[in-house]
Amino acid sequence: MARKRLQIGQILKQWRLVTEEQLAEALKLAEKHRKRLGETLVAARVVTENDVAKALASQFGLEFVDLDQPNVINRENMNLIPQDLIKKYKVLPLGKEGNTLKVLVHDPMDINLIDDLQFRLGGKMELALSAKSKISEYIDSVMSDIKDSIDKLTIDMSIDSSVDMTLDRTLDKSMDRSIDIDADDDSQANQGPIIKLVNQIIAQAVNNRASDIHIEPFEKRVRLRYRIDGVCHEQQTIPKRTQGSVIARLKIMAGVKVEEKRIPQDGRIKMRLGASTIDFRFSSCPTYHGESIVMRILRPDAAQLGLEKLGMQPDTLESFNAVINRPNGIFLVTGPTGSGKTTTLYSALADLNRPDRKIITAEDPIEYNFKGINQCQVNMNMDPPLDFKLILRAMLRQAPNIILVGEIRDREVGEVAIQAALTGHMVFSTLHTNDAPSAMTRLIDMGLKPFLVASSIQAVLAQRLVRILCDDCKEPETEFDPKQMAICGVTLDELKGRNVCKPVGCNRCGGSGYLGRRGVYEFMKMNAEIRELAFNRAPLSKIRQAAKNSGMRDLRGDAVLKVLEGKTTLDEVARIAQVEGVVEVAEEDDELVA
Repeated sequence: MARKRLQIGQILKQWRLVTEEQLAEALKLAEKHRKRLGETLVAARVVTENDVAKALASQFGLEFVDLDQPNVINRENMNLIPQDLIKKYKVLPLGKEGNTLKVLVHDPMDINLIDDLQFRLGGKMELALSAKSKISEYIDSVMSDIKDSIDKLTIDMSIDSSVDMTLDRTLDKSMDRSIDIDADDDSQANQGPIIKLVNQIIAQAVNNRASDIHIEPFEKRVRLRYRIDGVCHEQQTIPKRTQGSVIARLKIMAGVKVEEKRIPQDGRIKMRLGASTIDFRFSSCPTYHGESIVMRILRPDAAQLGLEKLGMQPDTLESFNAVINRPNGIFLVTGPTGSGKTTTLYSALADLNRPDRKIITAEDPIEYNFKGINQCQVNMNMDPPLDFKLILRAMLRQAPNIILVGEIRDREVGEVAIQAALTGHMVFSTLHTNDAPSAMTRLIDMGLKPFLVASSIQAVLAQRLVRILCDDCKEPETEFDPKQMAICGVTLDELKGRNVCKPVGCNRCGGSGYLGRRGVYEFMKMNAEIRELAFNRAPLSKIRQAAKNSGMRDLRGDAVLKVLEGKTTLDEVARIAQVEGVVEVAEEDDELVA
């Protein structure tokens, strides 16, 4: 059972610095004037401010630092905290060990101060205590000697000042001057810090290779998370009192209605960071404690990755190139949201984009702009709606060679896509299915005629993304989990003697052990047997077996090859493996091991 924390008065009494009578009188005065007991005792000159600070340190189990002693603080550490924070919060840096910064504060109960510091400084913080007046005196005595360059040595989240100028110029052209921010938001005079805070959030996400920024309001805090390599990582909490201003700032940047908080809104932000112009897809959704914000980071280099860098095995890449260069037919890429389908299709289009070919796309939304490709944006707010079906029919009168449809969502879009394929066009599209063979049954279930599906589809590529081990810190793996081996379908003999590695973590990969992601693929090329099975509405299991007999390597098998090559881990393969019965097998193996 945890020991109950002693009160300040009890500690001072134990130290014989106050009497029972003095303590009782001070408690009455503190209650009457609504002040803290320590402040009241210092004002009555019963104890010193140092005495109260020592008692607070004892109460919270923190180190007390006596600034009256010489050389307590190394002035070389003063650049660990920006000058404006030192002055504003009356704090001093004592040193840094690893990712932990030791900070001298005067009030461990000031949660807002500590939250703000943690968010601005990043990393972990270790607190120490001293008297407020002593900290102020020390700051006044040394600040005049500190060069202005300290202001430039800010936290890792700092952003180049040119971003503010670029962003404000963009806003001047697009923002609604009549925006009315809620009364509980920060006033216009405080918008400077909010702008910097939002810019820092965005800059840190980009620098950390994040694909999404999540801002999620809760009752007493606002959680900030970055999705890096497909995994959400929680960052420092955004101060709750800045919630309204931060969200309002982002909504202004995205060009959506700031005053509208009852319905979801979508927008787009374009910013220049360094030498790159980066797009952010903005989405807001009303929740119980405020609007939840998600910003998808669309990097221009992601769509220009190149087919060779997608992670395909040489035989898969050869078949892939042969199919996409055909003059007609449908090529489908399947997988869940966030599995890299768009990147694969854009990489294919970039390879096919030549002056002798006309390429038209129908997208919702357009994520990347390509030179030499006609891109059409779906707009459901028009009357009549500009949907996939309408754009597709218009495309056919534009005499294209290659058509990309963002997604086949229903029977009508599927029918127009098949019509385009059968009339001499190469059609690329996506579909939400778990694997490649499922695409056939999915299209037929939509209401498309089996003989049209069987004759128009040229190939289906299913894919997932797995994290790739960091080359700087990965180490050989010597111990293997029987459950993971069962899920991945490998034996100990197959793993021994191969270049199987495990994640460790270093500065380059941010301590995760992984750096970047690559695709794992299941490529099903249509042949006479698979077409006949589709035409006859054969069960999915038979189509899958026929595809494997013709040389298709499933997702799990492709992922295992990357494990054996030392590129990823069994843990990552187990995350994407979808094979019936393997979990039960793994549990049985565990029982045998036990």
